[in-house]
Amino acid sequence: MGEKVVRRGAWRNLGDKIGKGLWFLDSKTLCANAQRRTGLEDFGEPPVERPLEVLVESLEREADLHPLGRFLMSVRLQSLLETRLRLVNDWRTRSQGITDTPIRRPIFITGMPRSGSSFLHELLAEDPGNRAPLVWEVMFPVPARRSGNGDDRDCRIRKTAANLWWFRRLAHQPDSVYPMRACSPHECVAIHGYTCLSQEFICTARIPSYEKLLRSSDLTPVYAWQKHFLQYLQADSPPKQWVLKAPDHVYALRELFSIFPDAVIVQTHRNPLEVLRSSIQLTEVLYNLFAWPGSREALAEREAMHLAGNMERFIQFRDAHPELAGRFIDLNYSDLAADPMAVVRRLYERLEIVLTEEGAERMRRLISQRSRYRKHNPTLAEFGVDVLREARRFSQYCFRFGVPCQ
Repeated sequence: MGEKVVRRGAWRNLGDKIGKGLWFLDSKTLCANAQRRTGLEDFGEPPVERPLEVLVESLEREADLHPLGRFLMSVRLQSLLETRLRLVNDWRTRSQGITDTPIRRPIFITGMPRSGSSFLHELLAEDPGNRAPLVWEVMFPVPARRSGNGDDRDCRIRKTAANLWWFRRLAHQPDSVYPMRACSPHECVAIHGYTCLSQEFICTARIPSYEKLLRSSDLTPVYAWQKHFLQYLQADSPPKQWVLKAPDHVYALRELFSIFPDAVIVQTHRNPLEVLRSSIQLTEVLYNLFAWPGSREALAEREAMHLAGNMERFIQFRDAHPELAGRFIDLNYSDLAADPMAVVRRLYERLEIVLTEEGAERMRRLISQRSRYRKHNPTLAEFGVDVLREARRFSQYCFRFGVPCQ
């Protein structure tokens, strides 16, 4: 048995050495390659060089990337930088037409992760009067060509679908934790990824140095980038009601409201022990796609601390800003799972939005096709989590929002 472990360790060391030789992550090299491949020089604002440098150094020193993960991360960062160069170039040539389009009262779905927020996002995106950033247009926002006959939209959708097909082949049971397709609504963190200041990277690797930078940064420029990105997406069509989503807005509510002063926050709630189980499972899938497996117990403890801390941040912000009380709408996961249409109708009433019969019918069709809530997931005990201890950790949150915690 010991000999097998030694042999396995030797193969791993050899693989790591080869992977690092082929795909060593270096910020200056990544930027230079992106500029050479696009023929463009300006990355625009906010500056990308410093966060990218910290990110790749953290990935190299702390993430314990395996060869496949190193390759995938290299491809991802290279694509982000090239797309950013093309975006900045396109924005410069079309600046007036983009900035003239307003973003009025955007709806941000946030709160507890794994609490039905993705399902709610998809439901609201079915309404023809709403607009959500779709996966394909976030991954490939810049058309390769523009003409009187339109752009290469179908080509970009097929390219996105191919990328996601490979993701499903490489990751372990990805659809059981995060089903995503080319035309699904995408999260705001993917838009933030172009600034290299995004929770996206923390979700895919253990990179504490980068996380420290992200948590200490003023993210106002990141939300300014997101606003410009949304204006770019809607520039060639009549403005609609933007519906956006990411649990991680909790880290930057002040910055969010500074850029989107009329925003509405839909905060989703769920039994935190159920959230914790699902969150650990998702993080484990993503981490293992990029890095060698670490301690499951350490991962569970980290997720529990982050989840409890995030809910405390929400409570503190809402208590400190009573003037924004009317901007928050609370929704419970159990209500959404039991009767999605009733939840949507209550939400529309609060927002004073008319739900058309076409929108309602499209939502009902999506609900009838939905099977996510019937999947079996591991228990917290399987992750080595002390359930009673975690219940005490979330007691304030559960009491505040009337959520069960057992």
